Amino acid sequence: MRLFSIILLISAAVTATALAQGVTSPFTVAESGRSYASLGDAIRAIGDGRGTVLVAPGSYAQCAVQQGGDVTIRAQKPGTAIFDGVACEQKAALVLRGRSSSIDGLIFQNLRVPDGNGAGIRLESGDLTVTNSLFLNSEEGILTGDAPGNRISIDRSTFRHLGRCDRDLACAHGIYAGRYGSLSVTHSRFDQGDGGHYLKTRTPRVTITDNSFDDSGGRLTNYMIDLSNGASGTISGNAMVQGRDKDNYSAFITVAPEGREQDSSNLSIANNSASFVPGLQRNSSFVANFTDDAVKIGANRLANGIKVTDRR
Repeated sequence: MRLFSIILLISAAVTATALAQGVTSPFTVAESGRSYASLGDAIRAIGDGRGTVLVAPGSYAQCAVQQGGDVTIRAQKPGTAIFDGVACEQKAALVLRGRSSSIDGLIFQNLRVPDGNGAGIRLESGDLTVTNSLFLNSEEGILTGDAPGNRISIDRSTFRHLGRCDRDLACAHGIYAGRYGSLSVTHSRFDQGDGGHYLKTRTPRVTITDNSFDDSGGRLTNYMIDLSNGASGTISGNAMVQGRDKDNYSAFITVAPEGREQDSSNLSIANNSASFVPGLQRNSSFVANFTDDAVKIGANRLANGIKVTDRR
């Protein structure tokens, strides 16, 4: 069912640009019924309050900044509202700094900026919920700042052709979560990475469950999951396939490779699968632990050549 829903979302994206573009005010604030020509105007109309912006089908060469409030941005039909190639503040299609933000059924693609961190979403404050959305062909999908009192939740979304490690700049990643309070990523797909990690996080608590990490079409990629400073929580039910064209194939999951800030002894990694693309034989570690914390590694289905764990 998860794969079917992702296929539907991507199919809708392919056809969205062919939909009628005659709507002159495609952004409607549900609570007031007023429509606006730009997403930014609709978000400003909500201001510091609470509201939902409904996005009509179409491809939009525009971006928006949320300065406050609790804002939901939802496609009227999932997979038909595309934000293409325009970044606000040289950051992202959506720059979010309100109390909370919810994104539902949107597509973000072709985001590139001078510092190499062009993203679909740049989250700077507040809670974030992302559902049923597609992040495509950009330097990053979601990039966040630090907000230890807030949470990030991502469900039923796809991250494709993201990441980079070129131009003598720091690498970009599919998802890069900073020091937020917690990160949940569920029922989502990561594939065809173009460099960096598929999922990198500095949050002290994680829930990463029932996702697909398919690196078979990746190039110059690194880890599937990078817990940069350690974390507690759960990594389970994920399917991981490592491809041939890797910048670093030494591990699938890392624990605190950039310094231990959180105790990882309450991190559970179980009921996952890890393998190589057909015909590839190499040695790798499923979990590379850069700490002395006793990470709880349960039963996982590992292909030949993949060691359960190593201390680095």
